[in-house]
Amino acid sequence: MSERPAILVFAYHNVGYECLDFLITAGEKIIGVFSHVDDEKETIWFRSVAALARQHGIPVYTPESPNSPVWKARIRTMAPDLIFSFYYRNMISEEILAVPRLGAFNMHGSLLPKYRGRVPINWAIVHGEKESGVTLHHMVKRADAGDIVDQEAVSIGPEDTAQDVFNKVTLAGRKVLERSIDAIKAGTAPRTKQDDSQATTFGGRKPEDGRIDWTKSAESIYNLIRAVTHPYPGAFTEVNGMRLFIWQAKPLGRGEGRPGMVMSIDPLRVATGSGSLEITSYQWEGDHEEAADDVTHDLRAGIMLGR
Repeated sequence: MSERPAILVFAYHNVGYECLDFLITAGEKIIGVFSHVDDEKETIWFRSVAALARQHGIPVYTPESPNSPVWKARIRTMAPDLIFSFYYRNMISEEILAVPRLGAFNMHGSLLPKYRGRVPINWAIVHGEKESGVTLHHMVKRADAGDIVDQEAVSIGPEDTAQDVFNKVTLAGRKVLERSIDAIKAGTAPRTKQDDSQATTFGGRKPEDGRIDWTKSAESIYNLIRAVTHPYPGAFTEVNGMRLFIWQAKPLGRGEGRPGMVMSIDPLRVATGSGSLEITSYQWEGDHEEAADDVTHDLRAGIMLGR
């Protein structure tokens, strides 16, 4: 039996954990794992790729960038036959991608060519998509633009949050890797070119992007809320200079009043640009999360939310 190819893995987050776990369970020859040092300003709700690798005696590297001359030289010395990137957050240079004889492959959290770029699941929910998924593709210089090896779709239910969809995508990523690994190791991985005319690309999201624009439709605001609710930073508005986070809500029919006006307290209902929004869970900045039937502070019918 021929020797298993030497695999170098770049990975982070739950998709990285699940895919690395599959490679370990399958007995693949993993010569090292590049990952990230957790950011103390970020809510770490996902499993640790670095901890999993160390548990199995796999060397772990966490450089700020793998693309420095020192690290590029070191990776060439490691001589991987194959590179995988599973939710690794840094771009990997062409010089590194050219090292493995069997190529370099990335697992991306969308059905490419749609939603190239950062946080594709959150963006898909913001835009009200009914479907997302994962794509395993050949890596090239441009992010998420390489030929497709395989894809797996997952549904986005009307009440799914970003975390709900991420959990589905994590399992789909493992499934795609499992059914593709043999062809990749044999050098016969499929190549389906992406249709660039159908591509959409989005950048990373910042906490400030969670600000609610009440002139938008109730459905649009609802999609934003579920796209950035826990464990993400949350959707928010202002009331008399105080920041109010809205963690759960549901869109309703026609609203009466200007967008952002509190229509009623029980239920807590706010007018939007089209329809109205019933808020079911909220939190004042610096306070604890509350159900809407425990309304306190200055919320009352007729006041305006937002700047």
